[in-house]
Amino acid sequence: MSFSSDMKIIYHMLFTRGRGKDHAERLDNFYSGQAEGYDDFRKRLLKGRQEMMQAIPLPENGIWVDMGGGTGANLEFIAEKIPELKRVYLVDLAVSLLKIAENRFLKHEWNHVKALEGDATIFTPEEGFADVVTFSYSLTMIPDWFSAIDNALRILKPGGIIGVVDFYVSRKWTPEGFRRHGWIRRNYMPIHFGTDNVFLSPDHVPYLHKHFEPVEFQEHLAKIPYFPLMKAPYYIFVGKKPATKQNEKAEE
Repeated sequence: MSFSSDMKIIYHMLFTRGRGKDHAERLDNFYSGQAEGYDDFRKRLLKGRQEMMQAIPLPENGIWVDMGGGTGANLEFIAEKIPELKRVYLVDLAVSLLKIAENRFLKHEWNHVKALEGDATIFTPEEGFADVVTFSYSLTMIPDWFSAIDNALRILKPGGIIGVVDFYVSRKWTPEGFRRHGWIRRNYMPIHFGTDNVFLSPDHVPYLHKHFEPVEFQEHLAKIPYFPLMKAPYYIFVGKKPATKQNEKAEE
């Protein structure tokens, strides 16, 4: 993509505040002006997506739900595995991004992949369950993010896999073996990203570790295009739903 295209996207990121009466309208207002160049710019900004997808054991004939999947770019990282799946649901509230996803699926002739306008906190696949649920830089844009994780836990089969990659900040005090960000990063980064309604949380990582058995966990820093002195912290989490959750559901 060209420099002018990048500047258009940065303009929308800095000055489009996502106006609307509800979260769906705010998301589409924010993304509609940058949807065309979304994938190219995000490829340089949103790190770890391919690594997350490749770390997930997708079962043959399985059901995958990509929550907040946007343009469907995540499917490209494992394009050779998509035909082996029974069904893929890409769920998002931004209609402008879903249109790009639909064109992508038509191009690949992925007839078993559906792009659906839906809420990650309540969405349920037609089958009533999923083998894999992913959130790729979407949790930070879901106001009720903990309910989105709870919903993923609900629809996942016992032993099912959740994959999350997103920006975050650490808590002030972290357990041994976890990164602890400095005062400036913990306090400034949420303000910087919050202007785009991207809310960095110190609670994503602890909440995921509490409810899922970790399979893969990484913490990194990523360069931000056109901001050479700024690095954004991000994490990759792949976890398994404990089998005991099945028993808990039966008791309810």
